[in-house]
This record gives sequence, structure tokens and C-alpha cells, in this order.
Amino acid sequence: MQSTTEAVHVEVSTQAAHFPRPRIAWFLFTALAVLALAAGIACYLHEHHHGAIVTGMRTPGYGGASWGLYIVFVVFFIGVSFAGITVAAMARLFSIEVLAPVTRIAELMTLVALLAGAACVVADLGRPLDGLLKLPRYANPSSPFFGTFTLVMAGYLFSSLVYFFLAGRNDAARLAEPARGPLRLFYKGWASGYRDLPVQRERHHRVSFWLALGILPLLITAHSTLGFVFGIQSGRPGWFSALQAPAFVVLAGVSGIGMLILVTLGFRWLFRLQVPDATVRWLGNFMWILAFVYLYFMIVEELTATYAAPAAERRIAHEIVGGTFAPLFWTTAGGLFLAFFIPFVLFVTKRTSMGWVALAGLLANVGAVGKRLLIVVPSQTHGALMPIETGTYTPTWVEIGVVLGLFGFIFLAMLVFGRVFPLVPSGHGHGHGTPLPDEFWRRALTALVVLAALGLVVIGLSDAFRVFSHGEYDPRIPFAPVIFASGVMLLVSSAAVYELLPDKHRIDPNQPH
Repeated sequence: MQSTTEAVHVEVSTQAAHFPRPRIAWFLFTALAVLALAAGIACYLHEHHHGAIVTGMRTPGYGGASWGLYIVFVVFFIGVSFAGITVAAMARLFSIEVLAPVTRIAELMTLVALLAGAACVVADLGRPLDGLLKLPRYANPSSPFFGTFTLVMAGYLFSSLVYFFLAGRNDAARLAEPARGPLRLFYKGWASGYRDLPVQRERHHRVSFWLALGILPLLITAHSTLGFVFGIQSGRPGWFSALQAPAFVVLAGVSGIGMLILVTLGFRWLFRLQVPDATVRWLGNFMWILAFVYLYFMIVEELTATYAAPAAERRIAHEIVGGTFAPLFWTTAGGLFLAFFIPFVLFVTKRTSMGWVALAGLLANVGAVGKRLLIVVPSQTHGALMPIETGTYTPTWVEIGVVLGLFGFIFLAMLVFGRVFPLVPSGHGHGHGTPLPDEFWRRALTALVVLAALGLVVIGLSDAFRVFSHGEYDPRIPFAPVIFASGVMLLVSSAAVYELLPDKHRIDPNQPH
């Protein structure tokens, strides 16, 4: 009797560890997030009614910059999402057990940050509805924006969503039984028949490995396209550089890991999560390595532009380092240096300090936002090749309010999710090596989905490249970019098809496998 009571106590304690009650401060932070989101919506409605004139953006060459705070945070939010799914994929591919407690937080952060980045693009468009309708019809793959909207939003976002969904089925199945009402339907729908059988564990083990393996190159390619948006513009000094794409990827890792550290430590306290210090220490070590690489990129970039670059490149480099933008540049450089130096000192001295690691994560994001401002703005206001009027750019309260609203959306979504679903995954048990039943029909159907997806990718991409248009500017097939994006999404969906299809013969859960 005593042993039974102890077993029940252990089970209850284990469940509580995965899904603990949050602190009272949860209500305060949720209220602040709601207020920030409401303020952001009000600011955007004001901009939508009066036009983009209420922002600080103006025409380059006529005293202003057409890209400002919105584009800065498009890159920032997508960078944050980059690190989130990277950590989750690395933990799966390389069996880094110390990262397992933060994989779900990382995946969730990826999804909400990508949505916030997409919302920044909508806010930046002068006529968002017109742009959103024409882009799927006329997008040109010779432009990096094609990759941004297809690979990032269709491939990157959808693959992250599929990975997040499949990884959470185990916990959803555990929560479905005791739940009642709408939550029970939510959990059962998410579990989608998962019963934690050895066969299902083995199947998920295989699917998650290949999906993680496919996500890593996809997200590197997708985020590199953001760098190409700037890096291939030869007529814009300060942007044209072969380092833009790799530098965007590395800085995304720095800021994303820094944000993940802050969110992990904050949610560990707020939700009483069982996340060990070793996990945060690992993230800090990863961050200082990436920050060191990015500092090297910055030094190379400045030396090249200052030493032997054309006059226009030297002019804008001097303006950034010692002119109008010097305070922002040295603040940025200092923040990124400390993001490297603080965790590096903790690493070499073999010390652990969550406060210092959190400070380094905060400084990494301050430096990342500053660097993105230095990338976006100076080349528009001071980087013209022609002797035209230099400009200025100062964000208005409207732009700041919209960005704060997007931060409110991110944290509101994560705070509410933490109340209905465990932020620390319970894992899928030990299914590796379990022999699977005959899966010919499952593999055949999955292969058909893959072939159909590849067909859509080839057709959509070929016509988007004007292969069938015989020199005409517009594609012959309407919505060719949508066909390509649908093919990418269907290709990712093949992982869910393989895992979610029911077995041909019902498996007895009591029968050993």
C-alpha cells in the first residue's frame, strides 16, 4: 500500500514538474502584454488611416529613408526565430540532452517571432492588401524577396510548425485523459491518436531526425536571403558585400540565443520550470562563440571599407564609425563585445552565474538591434553614389508603438501557451530500435506526397523564372510563386503524413514490440 502511494506521489510530482502552476506575476505580465498589443494595434490603425506619412520614413535622396524601424525588426524577429529552431534541431540531431528542457520554448519562440516578422512587413507596406494580393501573382525569383516570402514564410514557418506539432503529441496525449471541456478536445486533436507505444516512438524518432536534418539547411538558406536583399545591391554603398548573407546568419544566432536565454530564465522563474543551470550555461557558451565570429566580421568589414574601398564606401564607413552614427556604432560594438566577453570569462573560469549570462543575452539583443539599424539606415541617408541630398531618419511614436505591440503579441502568446501546455517537454521514451510493422503502404503514400510536392516545386519555380513565358515579364501560369510555396509546404507535410497515418492493423498496447 505504501509503495502504491509513493508511486502515485511520484507520478503526480512528475506531472507537476512538467506543467507547474505559474506565479502571481503571470497575471501582471499578461496584462502588460495585452496593453502593449492593444497599443500596437491602435498605432497601426492610425498609420493605416493617415498613411505612412505619420512614420519617420521618407524618400531616399530627398532627405530621408524609405526603410526604417519596421525593416530593422523584420530582420530582428526572423533572427530570433532562426536561433530557436536551430537549438531544437541541434538537440535532436546531435542528441544534446542538456538542451532538451528548452527545445519547446525555442520552437514556440520561433513560431511567434516569425509571425511578428511577417506583421512587420505588413506594417511597412504602404498598401498592405494590394501588396499581399500582387506578390503571389507576380513575385520574381531573381529578387531575394522571392526567397524571403516563399522559403521563410512557406518553408521555414511551416516546417517549424510541423516539427512543433509532432514533437508535442506525446504531452498532448498525456494531458488529454484528465482534461475536460474544450481543452480535452484541444489535447486530443493535437495528440491525433498518439498512445506512446514503442512503435510510435520509433516512428517519431525517425521522422524528427529527418525533419530536423532538412530544417537546418532550409533555415540557413531562408535567412541568407535577407542578407542578399542588402548584399547584392551594388548601387548602394554600405550594403554591397559578400559578407552580408553569412553575417546575417551569424548575428541571427547571437541575438536569437540571447533572447532564448532571457526567455528561458524568465519563464523558469515565472512557471517554476525544471530547467537546469547547465542548459543556460550551454546556451551562453554557444552565444559567445557566435558573437566572437560576428565581431571578426565587423572588423573585416570596417577595415575593408576604410582601407581600400571606393570613395563612397569610405565615406559611409567614416560616417558610421566617427560621424553621425558613431554613438550608435560604439554602443552596438560594446554590446556585442560584452555579449562575447561575459560568457567567455565564465567559461574559462568555470563559473556559473545566471545573472551575468542574462545580462550578456540582453546586451546581445541591444547590439543586434543597433547593428541592424546601422545596416538599414545609413546606406539610405548617406550612401548615395550621386551627389544628392543627405537625409535623416528618426522613428516616430507610431513605429515604436507598432514594434512594442509585436513584442506584446510574442510574449502574450507564450504566456498563454504556458498555462495550457507544458513548456518543458516530457520526451518520447525509449523507442529507438523497435522493429516496425510492414509499412509498404505508409511509405508508398508518403513517397507519392513527396513526388507531388517536388512536381509543384519544379512547376512553380520554373514558371516563376519565366521558363514558359517566352520572354514575357508576367508568368504564364497564374500564381506560380504560390504553386512553388505550396510544393515546399507539401514536401514538409510528408513528415506528418508518414507519422500520422493510422496503422493498417490495430496495435495492441499491451503486446510487446
